[in-house]
Amino acid sequence: MTHDIHIIGGGLAGSEAAWQLARRGFKVRLSEMRGANIPEGGSTPAHQTDGLAELVCSNSFRSDDDTKNAVGLLHHEMRALDSIVMRAGEIARVPAGSAMAVDRDVFSAEVQKALEAHPNIQIARERIDTLPASGPAIVATGPLTAEALAASIVAATGQDRLAFFDAIAPIVHRDSIDMDICWIQSRWNKRNAASNEGGDYINCPMTKEQYRAFHQGLLDGEKTEFREWETDTPYFEGCMPIEVMAARGVDTLRFGPMKPVGLDNPRDTTPEFPQGRWPHAVVQLRQDNKLGTLWNMVGFQTKLKYGAQVELFRTIPGLENAEFARLGGLHRNTFLNSPTLLDRQLRLRSAPHIRFAGQVTGCEGYVESSAVGLMAGLMAASELAGRDWSAPPPTTAMGALLSHITGDAEAETYQPMNVNFGLFPPLHEVGKKQRKEAYTERAKADLAEWLDHAALEPA
Repeated sequence: MTHDIHIIGGGLAGSEAAWQLARRGFKVRLSEMRGANIPEGGSTPAHQTDGLAELVCSNSFRSDDDTKNAVGLLHHEMRALDSIVMRAGEIARVPAGSAMAVDRDVFSAEVQKALEAHPNIQIARERIDTLPASGPAIVATGPLTAEALAASIVAATGQDRLAFFDAIAPIVHRDSIDMDICWIQSRWNKRNAASNEGGDYINCPMTKEQYRAFHQGLLDGEKTEFREWETDTPYFEGCMPIEVMAARGVDTLRFGPMKPVGLDNPRDTTPEFPQGRWPHAVVQLRQDNKLGTLWNMVGFQTKLKYGAQVELFRTIPGLENAEFARLGGLHRNTFLNSPTLLDRQLRLRSAPHIRFAGQVTGCEGYVESSAVGLMAGLMAASELAGRDWSAPPPTTAMGALLSHITGDAEAETYQPMNVNFGLFPPLHEVGKKQRKEAYTERAKADLAEWLDHAALEPA
C-alpha cells in the first residue's frame, strides 16, 4: 500500500497519531521495530512483547477526575477527539478507585486490533535507522530510540547526544512558596541582560543547623536503583545529582548550588548589614515557564525516591507547604530540546517535513505521550488536507502541554514534564481552593468552542 505519511514508532504516541490520520482518510505506514526479523533482534531492553502501545512500566493512566485534576482533564479532551488510547483503555479498564488503570495485555491487544483492522494503516515490522530525507513523517520512538536512529536525530538537530542519565530537578508551584520567608534577588543583584531587570531567583535561606540537617537527610534518604540495562549509561558531570555532591563533603553544596555569597537576606538585617546578611546556605529557584507559575529548584537534580524528596525538601525554609509540579528523577532518557528545535506544530525546524511526537518531545507519562501523538496526527492531517492548523487553546490541557513543549518552557532548563495546572494561564481572580475546578471549567468551555470551529472531524 502506498502511503501519505510515514510514522516511526508503534508505541502510544505513534499508535494514536496513526489512528487520527487514518480515520481522516490518509494512508499511514506505521513502522515498529519490535517483532522485526533483523540480525540484531527486534526489541528494546525494556519491552517484553512486540505488541503495539505496550505499557512498559505502570499500568496506570493516573487520575480520571476531570473536575479537579489536570491529567483527568486531558483524558476528557482526548475522549472528545475519539482517542484510540482512551477507547482501548476503557475496554481494558480494571478497578483503581478514581484513577484509570488497565490490564496492560488487553490494552495493547485492543490498540493493535483496531489499527490492524483499519484499511488505511499498514503496520511494517521494520527498524528505521535514519530520518526520512523527504515526505511527511512523524517520529514517535520514545525514550528508547534505537542507537542508529538516535544518531541520525543528533546529526539533524546538532545536539551532542540524546541518550544519557537524565538527572531532573524538582519544580515547585509558585503560589505554594512562602514569600514571608523567601525573597527575590539575583546574586550580587545582577540584572537580566535581555530585560535589564533584576530578581531572577527566589531564595530560601538556611542557618548552619538547618543546612547540616538537610545535608544529612540527603545522605540518608532512600535512593532509586538503576535497572540492569541502564547501569552503563552515564550522566553528565554538569547534571550531577545533589546527593552525590553532598557525599563529596559537608560543605560541597555551599560552594555549589547552595552557595550564599552575594545574596542579602532582607529578613536578617543589622546596623552593620542594613541590606541583609548572607545566610549560611541558600536554595535558589528559577522561573521555569513564561507564565511564572512554575519554579525550578536550581541544581537539585536527584535520585532520591519521591517520598523522600517531598519529606526532605519541605524542610527547606519557605517550602514547608510546597506543591510539586514535578519531582526529581534519574533515568535513561531520549528527548529533544523541543522549545529550541521544534516549531509550534511539532515540526523539526531544520527539516519541517518531519514531526516529532510523544516522550521524545519531552513530555512525561502515558497520557501526555498519547496526547502529543494525537495532536501530531491532527496537525499532519490538516497539512495533508491543505488546511490551516488551529491549535487547541492554551487554556485546555492539550493546548497547555503543546505550548510548554513548543516554546513556553525555558529551553536552558527544559526537562520532561507531566501535564499540570502550572502550565495553564493563571486565574488570579479565583481563590486557591476553587482554582482547580475553575481551570477545568474554563478548559472544557474553550475546548468545546475550539471543536466547533477547528474543522478536525473526518470528511
